[in-house]
Amino acid sequence: MFLLSCRFDASAAKLFTFKAVENNDKKPKTLLLATARTSQQTSILGQTRVFTEECDVDGHNLDWYKAVKGSGKLLLKPKTAEEVSAILTYCNDTKLAVTPQGGNTGVSGGAIPVFDEIILSTSQMNKIISFDEISGVLVCEAGCILDTLNEYLMEKNFIMPLDLGSKGSCNIGGNVSTNAGGLRVIRYGSLHGTVLGVEAVLANGTIMDCLSLMKKDNTGYDLKHLLIGSEGTLGVVTKVAIQCPVKPKSVQLALFGISNFSGVLETFKQAKQNLGEILSACEYMDQTAIESVVRNLNIRNPIGDFPFYMIIETSGSNEQHDEEKLNTFLEKIMADGVVQDGTVASDYTQIRSIWELRERIIEAQLLDGFVYLSDFSVPVNSFDRFVHDVQNQVGDSGTVTGFGHLGDSNIHLHVISKEYTPELLSKIEPFVYEWTSKKRGSVSAEHGLGFKKKDYLSYSKSESVIDLMRNVKSIFDPNHILNPYKVLPDKK
Repeated sequence: MFLLSCRFDASAAKLFTFKAVENNDKKPKTLLLATARTSQQTSILGQTRVFTEECDVDGHNLDWYKAVKGSGKLLLKPKTAEEVSAILTYCNDTKLAVTPQGGNTGVSGGAIPVFDEIILSTSQMNKIISFDEISGVLVCEAGCILDTLNEYLMEKNFIMPLDLGSKGSCNIGGNVSTNAGGLRVIRYGSLHGTVLGVEAVLANGTIMDCLSLMKKDNTGYDLKHLLIGSEGTLGVVTKVAIQCPVKPKSVQLALFGISNFSGVLETFKQAKQNLGEILSACEYMDQTAIESVVRNLNIRNPIGDFPFYMIIETSGSNEQHDEEKLNTFLEKIMADGVVQDGTVASDYTQIRSIWELRERIIEAQLLDGFVYLSDFSVPVNSFDRFVHDVQNQVGDSGTVTGFGHLGDSNIHLHVISKEYTPELLSKIEPFVYEWTSKKRGSVSAEHGLGFKKKDYLSYSKSESVIDLMRNVKSIFDPNHILNPYKVLPDKK
């Protein structure tokens, strides 16, 4: 599904409130809240970390954007991998379904129970275990908030290798489980490259210790890569070892206004050629996206109105060198007529105000009405064509806008309308997935499949590959208790 609403209105609630189903032998039991089962979890966790009251559980049944709602009746908050192991051992033996949940900031419904699965929150597993200032390797528990980790590292002149708009709420375990992307992938790569090791608890309670601290470990199958991006369907990530880069001594930011999309592509090309070793972010936004931020959030746009905008960030070790290099680049592309206007910021306040134009787009669009949201990987040169083709497809029913990470071929494509209608959704889906498939792209670049997109996996993966994924799932979780109804489509 491709949906996000600005408020949990009746139509959205009816569509996304999951209904309980009868149990059968082929699927894990949904939770029938018997006293004995609650007592078992209480004996593992104690009274203070087992929650059954609606006021405690309801927030965990609703996603961050109030787009999907589950019916979980039991919320558990373990503090250790051993407690997670005891919980999953019991649930596996009794075939009770479990939904792992971190910061609950996802947009694909992956962390919300579909029916009344037990919610296992890792939020209290939030200790920083160690940091090696020589190697730059951080080891921490899964419930650590991304921004908290970054602040801890900055005091030691390091930073986290990923930066997300939800960094103040998202948990590192959830980041790893969804293979979260964000703004810094162009510089530091994906989590498949920066995560050195994980500890995870499998469905049967086995604690899988793959918590390597080494950048090189060529000893057999690298199982951590199966956990990264598996969205809690193969195991519950409890600890993470991650390679952290040194904090840059200088950060420069440029905002460009560009009159056509060919100018965006040329700017991106020249940025890679001329800023290569200091280029740390390269974002594009169309005019509709920026106008919503300016209009709804009263954030100032420091340059004029243009069809397209780009943000380019550099980070390095020599402020004078980096500033001169960026200014020279800006002067050249403006002199060549590639960019029509621009501004450069180097102090923290200016940098944050420019980043807000990009990072608060979704927040601003939610104030315009109902937002049909998703992200795709398609060739960079097709971004603008994608937006135009979807706009032609939906006509006057909605406004289509695009923005995203040029360096990763990742576009966020949103359709905004005054209210949700099934007619508009039917125009969007499966059109956007068919379009992406024709470009040999991915129907999910960084948000994951979760519940909403699982049935569209075949647009990016062949049936033989999906069957192999099902085999892997069955090996790790033969009773299918972990995050059921997510990631993999039902077998036809």
